[in-house]
Amino acid sequence: MKKLLCILALAAGISTAQAQIDAFTPKAVWNDTEGRPINAHGGGILKHKGTYYWYGEYKTGKTILPSWASWECYRTDVTGVSCYSSKDLYNWKFEGVVLKAVLDDPSHDLHPTKVIERPKVVYNKKTKKFVMWIHAESPDYSKACAGVAVSDSPTGPFEYIESFRPNDSMSRDQTLYVDDDGTCYQFTSSENNQTLHINRLTPDYLRPDGTFVRRFVGMAREAPAVFKYKNKYYMLSSGCTGWDPNEAQLAVADSIMGEWTVLGNPCTGPDADITFHGQSTYVIPVNPKKGQFIACFDMWNKRNLSDSRYIWLPLNIDKETDKITIPWHETWKY
Repeated sequence: MKKLLCILALAAGISTAQAQIDAFTPKAVWNDTEGRPINAHGGGILKHKGTYYWYGEYKTGKTILPSWASWECYRTDVTGVSCYSSKDLYNWKFEGVVLKAVLDDPSHDLHPTKVIERPKVVYNKKTKKFVMWIHAESPDYSKACAGVAVSDSPTGPFEYIESFRPNDSMSRDQTLYVDDDGTCYQFTSSENNQTLHINRLTPDYLRPDGTFVRRFVGMAREAPAVFKYKNKYYMLSSGCTGWDPNEAQLAVADSIMGEWTVLGNPCTGPDADITFHGQSTYVIPVNPKKGQFIACFDMWNKRNLSDSRYIWLPLNIDKETDKITIPWHETWKY
């Protein structure tokens, strides 16, 4: 009997070792350490004390298209924001739903009938708080607000504070970026998604401080993802075509609130003109001093949103020209 138990334990150990992932396979089903598909859509990555945390929309249940819809506003009931943790970016442990739906208040931003998208979390070194911003939306997408939540831990629970329109302007697809001096900025699609606003936040990261700029005026950009390399700021974004993919665009600036120059589509390879069937969500600075970044995209399945996949690809920077490209790979390692 003891011998049998030893054999079973050995087999279990071998199985666990085989389950470890050591490469990225864009578009494939990506399971967590328990063998369940990772459910963290439209998300962002935070690195804190040597651990990466991936936050995203936790989409479960049936995908619906409301009967009143005049456009393809497919959605699932709000469940909340999920969190996964990893040491190596390949293997992710499910930490739970860290911002949960509010079931008993139909007026609450987190009620299942509402819409929450694009969760991003940053750490405030001064307040020692983890701050989450989301796109808080009504079912008909007329609310166009940002929602804010805070936690003492990267794995939550997060306490929801409020929603508002930053600087009295619409806010939909959005991301957060903390600069080297600790100042945090929100990049968000505004003015009915026609112009992007960059809002500087208060020192506690909970509200805009009143200073903002309008950029990419009339260019209809959404899904912003911001990173910094060699003292220049870059923004990856998509066009506005609903759930359907379109051509990505990269832009650069010498300062966040300064003028941005469009560089064009950085994607190369098959289906580069539709971002490999994906949409930008985040750029992970793996080792920014060495120019090592990972570009993260969502591959939306609009009729079954819980089965939407992930496309993570290396962001290549030419050592001589600093030209940035995102080439397609069936599988790759960093």
